Amino acid sequence: MGWWLTHAVALVITASLVGGIRLSGFWAALLASAVLGLANVWVRPILLLFTLPLNLATLGLFTLVVNGLVLWMTSWFVAGFTVTGVWAGIWGALVLSLVSWGLRWLLAQR
Repeated sequence: MGWWLTHAVALVITASLVGGIRLSGFWAALLASAVLGLANVWVRPILLLFTLPLNLATLGLFTLVVNGLVLWMTSWFVAGFTVTGVWAGIWGALVLSLVSWGLRWLLAQR
């Protein structure tokens, strides 16, 4: 449960930092973080498998594009969570990863 709340807070922070990502409120962030978690478990591995040659050619950097696509696709299913396009999703995935890492690090320090 703790990761869910941390991820929702990270999503709120990301939405405030990345121009193409909008949240209508914290409940939308909670729902979006749950859907994003499910998408990371079920959809992301399939996308990574299909894009394996590109991932190998870019030494893993294409994973950021896959993460952006998953974030963008999540916005299709969550009312109140909007990602305006793939580029916003890619930047959002990068920022979300960094913010989530920072929050987990801060919480581990206490």
